[in-house]
Amino acid sequence: MVQTEPNKIEYPVIDIDPHFNRVVRYFRPSDYAVWAGVTATGPAFMLMMEKTGGPSKGLPLALKISTALSLSAGFLLAYQRSSLRFWGWTENSREVQKDSTEMAKLLEKGEPLYGPEHMSEFNQKASSWFSKYSALKFSTIPWFNFVNHRSHGVDPKKYENN
Repeated sequence: MVQTEPNKIEYPVIDIDPHFNRVVRYFRPSDYAVWAGVTATGPAFMLMMEKTGGPSKGLPLALKISTALSLSAGFLLAYQRSSLRFWGWTENSREVQKDSTEMAKLLEKGEPLYGPEHMSEFNQKASSWFSKYSALKFSTIPWFNFVNHRSHGVDPKKYENN
């Protein structure tokens, strides 16, 4: 990676607090591959441990638990990878193009860019305070943005020129 100045982002910022549905919609095939790979590691590890330690009566339950945990871990990793592209921390040319097209269509229809807002302005700001960059804190608590608000760290006027 190219060395940059501190606090300088190499790629365009799309959204610093994207809605959960938007992050999942922007998953790349590589994100799904990472999710599947991580999901497969849990049961594979349990089967490997069963082969080295002898038969166990608790294997079916252990396989179910390890599958559920690795499925969750795989999803969180895929979600984080997609979020990093929204923030401009990794290569995001595909997402920038998709975002420009999506927002231009919303502007043409006269709809709000980030969805209808159903909360007071204070509650929207409070929600964004808690969910901005939350994909970095998945090791502590999985936290997602499920609220439509205006605090996305980008100027919506940039979509008017497209």
